[in-house]
Amino acid sequence: MTAHGVVETPVFMPVGTQGVVKAITPRDLIEVGASIILGNTYHLHLRPGDEMIHRHGGLHRFIGWERPILTDSGGYQVFSLAARRKLSEEGVEFQSHLDGSRHLLTPESAADIQLNLGSDIAMVLDECPALPAERETLERSIDLTARWARRAREHFLARQHRSEHGRGQLQFGIVQGGTDFGLREASARLTLEVGFDGYAIGGLSVGEPNDVMYKVIAHTAPLLPEGRPRYLMGVGTPLDLVEAVSAGVDMFDCVMPTRNARNGRLFTSQGIVNIKNARYTEDDRPLDPDCRCYTCRTFSRAYLRHLFVAREMTAGALNTLHNLCFYLDTMQRVRDAIAFGTFQKFREDFHRTFAARPMTA
Repeated sequence: MTAHGVVETPVFMPVGTQGVVKAITPRDLIEVGASIILGNTYHLHLRPGDEMIHRHGGLHRFIGWERPILTDSGGYQVFSLAARRKLSEEGVEFQSHLDGSRHLLTPESAADIQLNLGSDIAMVLDECPALPAERETLERSIDLTARWARRAREHFLARQHRSEHGRGQLQFGIVQGGTDFGLREASARLTLEVGFDGYAIGGLSVGEPNDVMYKVIAHTAPLLPEGRPRYLMGVGTPLDLVEAVSAGVDMFDCVMPTRNARNGRLFTSQGIVNIKNARYTEDDRPLDPDCRCYTCRTFSRAYLRHLFVAREMTAGALNTLHNLCFYLDTMQRVRDAIAFGTFQKFREDFHRTFAARPMTA
């Protein structure tokens, strides 16, 4: 339960980094069944500014989205902007990718920015090292992340009820540790000692093989309390989601469905369709006959290919609508299978389908 409604889990959160899920509107998101979306502290702080959003009634009102929102703290940007940042005990000083200006993001300021935004779920600032990494590097990372987590939690609890838009906001801690089981256990213990409303598994899908990632998820998720949401950050393919659910994960986000859609790679029940391929030039079939989305109900593969090749903006909109619908429908089927006690069969069938037809050329 959040301040803006109930979120049924397992759930996939479309990524709206800058307050918008690229290429589609909030109305489209509601149509395909999105119950919660994700925004990003780093990007919204830089543009248009969290204080400006606060003056305009908070993020929900500013972007026209009345359902729950989770905001990432900027920890991934600490990872991805390595060439533009300087890490210290205080926080991370980074150079804006927009204008080169310098900013300091600390555990406290990340919490304040998210209180200004008024998101339903706020993530603590963490450090996410690239993989592979030396054990010493990972040890330093989990210790720093734990110290930052304690500072963030103390600051959040002191400020939460004084925030106009942040009342009712939940705060999640993040477990790091790379692919080392012992370090994952240590990070989980340190994070649980602080005490959060939910817990995330961070630092995966950053270079490690899939089979290793699955093993780390299966080892880490049971370390986190069953009664609190478990969130796997930034992962991944539909198969990744199903596998993580089997390990006990409740929440997911990833740019994969939207980014792939804009590049013409479309997820279907028959595998991945590269819509730019010439074989679809006169293909009058729907993209996916098993899909309920507006794109599949209305348009042919031939038309979708025409839009993509012609570089029409509508191509991105229709493709994104479909890919998100596929992800959200997959999660609905997962929830139904769990409710009916048939998840293991669903998982096996899903594996067979995607292993047999991973790609449609």
